[in-house]
Amino acid sequence: MNKLLLIDGSNLLFQMFFGMPARIVNKDGKAIQGTLGFTGALLKIIRMVRPTHVAAIFDGEHENSRCEVNPDYKANRTDYGTVSENENPFSQLPDIYAALDFLSIKHTEASDCEADDIIAAYALSLERETEIVISSFDSDFFQLISDRVSVLRYRGEKTVICTPDYVVNRYGIAPCQYADFKSLTGDRADNIRGAENVGVKTAASLLEQFGTLENILINAENIKKPSVKESVIRNSERLKNNYKIIKLLNTARLPFGIKELEYSYTDIKTSMVLQAIGLR
Repeated sequence: MNKLLLIDGSNLLFQMFFGMPARIVNKDGKAIQGTLGFTGALLKIIRMVRPTHVAAIFDGEHENSRCEVNPDYKANRTDYGTVSENENPFSQLPDIYAALDFLSIKHTEASDCEADDIIAAYALSLERETEIVISSFDSDFFQLISDRVSVLRYRGEKTVICTPDYVVNRYGIAPCQYADFKSLTGDRADNIRGAENVGVKTAASLLEQFGTLENILINAENIKKPSVKESVIRNSERLKNNYKIIKLLNTARLPFGIKELEYSYTDIKTSMVLQAIGLR
């Protein structure tokens, strides 16, 4: 059976670049901690998943259409164009791309959307023909989870594979309700404000009662708790905009066909990859 592994490249890069205990340089004095961590984690993820197909998708540098819906979207993120190379994870992207090329893993930068949108398009387009594993710590991917799609949150021996049961047990909602849920609670990481007085338990309860955010807004007058009812009604436009931002759709162009993503597993070591691309 085919299994497609989709790597949220920027997410893994940030995790590894900032997660390493110290800045690591090679014999030439070049910083390599991001490349070292990314490559090592990628190979461990591949050994865990044993995919037949692999793609790594990175965010590109371009205007974000979601900011047209909410100018505050991701406004809390660091502008890495203003930091030194030593503190900039993107400074090691060329070496990471070289490592992916050496491993014969297709990769691309999103040019007119976010990496999330491309990953979602793959999942929604191909889940009927292949099992899909999305490697990312971005919880927005929980909305894509199904019997054929899972989310891998890499953390070495503490790695978790998130399935429908994981979402139900953690949040008390179905994966298909996750965008509705996050619209209500907000997302601090992306600078998205939810509705006041609506925490995770209240949001799950509302979705259990009404099913979707749209139905919650239509039936807001029937919400029993006055403070929650008032907040939902007052923030209705914000909640609608949140949903537009958070909901992942099958609209992005797929940069590679499934046959282009074929991958043959080899038990290659991180040191061999770094040596091959001139970092050792």
